[in-house]
Amino acid sequence: MTTAGSRIAGSGRIPVENPAFGEVFADAPACTPDEVDAVVGAAASAWPAWRALSEDTRRGLLRDCGAALSAHAAEIAGLLTREQGKPLNEATAEVRLACDWFRHTAALTLGPPERAADDAGADVVVERVPRGVVAAVAPSNFPVILSVVKIAPALLAGNTVVLKPSPVCPLSTLRMGEVIGPCLPGGVLSVISGGADVGAALTGHRDVRMVSFTGSVGSGRRIARTAAASFTHVVLELGGNDACVVLPDTDLAAVAGQIFRRSMVNAGQFCAAIKRVYVSRRQQGQLVEALVAAAEALTIGDGSVPGTDLGPVVSREQRDHVSALVTQARQAGARVVTGGTPLDRPGYFYAPTVLTDLPAGTRLEADEQFGPVIPVIAYDDVSEAVARANATPFGLGGSVWGDETTACEVAALLDCGTTWVNTHGELRHDVPFGGTRSSGVGVEYGHWGLLEYTRLRVRHVERQRGSARARSCQP
Repeated sequence: MTTAGSRIAGSGRIPVENPAFGEVFADAPACTPDEVDAVVGAAASAWPAWRALSEDTRRGLLRDCGAALSAHAAEIAGLLTREQGKPLNEATAEVRLACDWFRHTAALTLGPPERAADDAGADVVVERVPRGVVAAVAPSNFPVILSVVKIAPALLAGNTVVLKPSPVCPLSTLRMGEVIGPCLPGGVLSVISGGADVGAALTGHRDVRMVSFTGSVGSGRRIARTAAASFTHVVLELGGNDACVVLPDTDLAAVAGQIFRRSMVNAGQFCAAIKRVYVSRRQQGQLVEALVAAAEALTIGDGSVPGTDLGPVVSREQRDHVSALVTQARQAGARVVTGGTPLDRPGYFYAPTVLTDLPAGTRLEADEQFGPVIPVIAYDDVSEAVARANATPFGLGGSVWGDETTACEVAALLDCGTTWVNTHGELRHDVPFGGTRSSGVGVEYGHWGLLEYTRLRVRHVERQRGSARARSCQP
């Protein structure tokens, strides 16, 4: 774990693999529930002084965190590639985005308190106040940036934070904690690592007043059940199974490359990646041909080697999950046009895959696959595509491609948190992002995400009978 910039050895160790080779190359501390208790206690003790600082002071410290991270960007990006598998240029972009996110968040403000009433009976002010200790739990696909999008607004709002990265990819986040920790007072930000028992001890801790979690639906449900016992506030981003609807007569030459790239981001391990493509039956063959050509042109390999386009998936478990879904789809009658198997080489590589003729309700269509697989599903009417797009439990994002006016009309029918027209997966620091149904609750990013880390507090001053109508509460 790291706190105040220094690493504290946990009682156990977590082996960390390089997924490009399937070999352990390092280990990370594994904390115990008792150690979690001590760290949360330190965060609770640090909270009164931290929240008492002015917003401007906290804003300046966030900028310091971004500058400190920037000075170590190359080192942390290299570590990220080794433990997660993504190409080094993508890892570098992730760390740079995290640096920028500190700066963008520092430009936000909660705004002044609002006067809700000012009359002969009462003077009432409504203000936003921090919640307390925030437990932030980040996933393995983008461990650095998806940590910063939680800790930066939490800190700006006046909370203290205990951050837990995925046990699959803890090293880059632990190192980030060492780098930015000295910018903050002791106990304000701690990074702990460990397995499911550590996560449960953190998110269920009596002194944690908010949980911000990105990860699987199953884990999110467990967190929600635990949080319900103490009415702890939660923001849960539980992944997606984003659909892409290509309207009839769309210029496929203009959009096929974009659809492919937005399916293969991070080897498909991106919550807002395209995971299902619906296209008119008349154009299905042309789109499949274009996607297959793009898949077969990729350079696949170790992300640290220059020129690599696509790395491995993050773990053996994830590779086997993707493989099982494709196998089941093939058994159900789907036709694999290219790929469809793990690569015969060390590491957790899965061949970029395009398949078609997928029967409705197949798990590859209904579940989140999180791999480099593109099912291309034909429809006879756009209403059919919309119905199939909405037929899964997920509701994170979706896109429609084609004539802008018609695409906007169709996008309004998709049951998800974000709809894109003629693009997909564009996430901005100043635009809220969140899902519905099994994709979670709450939002992240921008002013709306910042507000999640606060609660409303009302100050009501009853006027004495006959007293002058003076404002007692200063907003």
